[in-house]
Amino acid sequence: MASLGRDLCTLCYDDEGTSTEAVTWCTECEVFLCTDCEKHHTKSRTSKDHKTMSNKDYHKLPKFMLEISSQCRDHKKKFELYCSFHACPCCVQCITDKHQNCQEMKPLSDILKQVKTSASIQLFEKDLKNVKENLEEIIEYFNSRINTSNNQKTKAVEQIQSMRKSIDDFLNKLEQEILDELESKQSQLKSKMNTLLQQVKIQANQISQLQSEFSKMTQYATELQTYVGLREIEKNTSHAAKYIDELKSGDNFDEKNIVVTISSALQSILQEVTSLGDIHVNTSQSTLKIKAGRKDQAQNLVPIVHGIEEIKPTMLRTLTIPEDMKSKSSPVCRILPDGKYIILNNYNLHTNKALLLFGNDGTFQRKVITFTQLPIQACFVRNKTVAVILGSNETALVDVSKNEIIQTIKLSHACYGVASDGKTLVLYSEKKFTIVNQDDMSQTILEGVRADCISLFQENIYGTIFSENKVCCYKKTGEPLWTFQHHDIDSPEGIALDKHGFVYIASRGNNNIVVVSPDGKTCKTILSEVDGINYPVNIDIHRETGTMIVSSKIKKTKVEDDDSGDYYHTAFVYKIYL
Repeated sequence: MASLGRDLCTLCYDDEGTSTEAVTWCTECEVFLCTDCEKHHTKSRTSKDHKTMSNKDYHKLPKFMLEISSQCRDHKKKFELYCSFHACPCCVQCITDKHQNCQEMKPLSDILKQVKTSASIQLFEKDLKNVKENLEEIIEYFNSRINTSNNQKTKAVEQIQSMRKSIDDFLNKLEQEILDELESKQSQLKSKMNTLLQQVKIQANQISQLQSEFSKMTQYATELQTYVGLREIEKNTSHAAKYIDELKSGDNFDEKNIVVTISSALQSILQEVTSLGDIHVNTSQSTLKIKAGRKDQAQNLVPIVHGIEEIKPTMLRTLTIPEDMKSKSSPVCRILPDGKYIILNNYNLHTNKALLLFGNDGTFQRKVITFTQLPIQACFVRNKTVAVILGSNETALVDVSKNEIIQTIKLSHACYGVASDGKTLVLYSEKKFTIVNQDDMSQTILEGVRADCISLFQENIYGTIFSENKVCCYKKTGEPLWTFQHHDIDSPEGIALDKHGFVYIASRGNNNIVVVSPDGKTCKTILSEVDGINYPVNIDIHRETGTMIVSSKIKKTKVEDDDSGDYYHTAFVYKIYL
């Protein structure tokens, strides 16, 4: 209890209602203590071993830690146990209320033992340092990218304006050239017409003078003068008429009009050119170097499940396949990083060979893409991309978010399986593998590795051999590491691994799901016909969340005491660890 910035003794206030200033905080009783109460507290048999701290140190704790109590808020009882499945402390009553089915209950004292001196503290300190450095690097990187973007904009503006000036200069040059040509041709026409005009004016003046002289002649000349004058006048008149005929016979009277024809190429610019260019944002791989962090750091404070006996799957859901998409062939089922599911389904072999997407709750969302070729196998690659084997030697990379094939890979050999670890894509037949580097898509042939279905984990290849009831482990170089056989494994097909390296097998021959230890020496059947498993072929595991998906055959129509009902294939989803 605090008042006006002071911490008051909880016991004094509760017992006597007095406001005595506290000096100590008991971390286990979660009360403030004054000097007198602290003395009694340290002498009491029940509290003498309690850890205390000064109230000043108490207030140095982060705010969120001050809100963490050692008592259950629901039942007001002290936490004594820890549930590994739910990752939370529990009181005794919590077990009956919320944790009846949780088998991973451990004493809280064991979990908290030497927490502050454990290696996890150093690891978390290093994690915090790395995260802070990463964030600072990211801030510096983004500031650098903003500056780069500003510089790119300035250069782009200069480039656009330079292009505009070049276009303006070029058009000005063309304009001046055609204006000069216009001036030249018009000057030639004008000069020729001015010359003709002057000649015609001279002839007209001469005729005007003859008219005047003819008038005077008829008034004042004698007959002899008139006779001789008429011949002179006739001569000059004939000369003028002849001049007019010469003008008419040539092109002097043709109308020469000046017409400008704009270049068709220039006119097309106005119709075809709609912009000076395009602005694109090109994406390239980041140069930012981020220090790798540990995943699920909080889980490192709690003992991790390592024993094969601890693996006990619990059913989460069944995928809800639409009625018109139910198939009698086993679907390839995979879990995406976001927890959604994809199904490669031949629900109609002749017309609908499709990749289907299901939500986190197992309900159908949409058809991603329909293939023209027969799809055989599929796996998640990276960046929302799924690899699908088509036909015998072609692989399509499908972008699930865009519903389209973004790339195809051709192989030199037949292929009926595919697996990826995010860096490497392995396309395989029974005895011949092609290793594809996902960064540059280069291919390497790996021979000698035999498997019908494979999975990749920590630089190793894990595979099943159907006809020999075997599970095998190889290095990526093809060197064999171990081979395992057991009577619980019959006609094995699909294979997957969890984050601890346990190998999960779809044992189709006896309707089992079997787990093999990471060293390939022991196994355990974790699901069988009793659990509803029927004809399991495909299996996949989300290693971060510990969820598993298994294909299985179930009845489409339930008929009592009749095994002849119509079956279809679906997929069950489980949580691996309880």
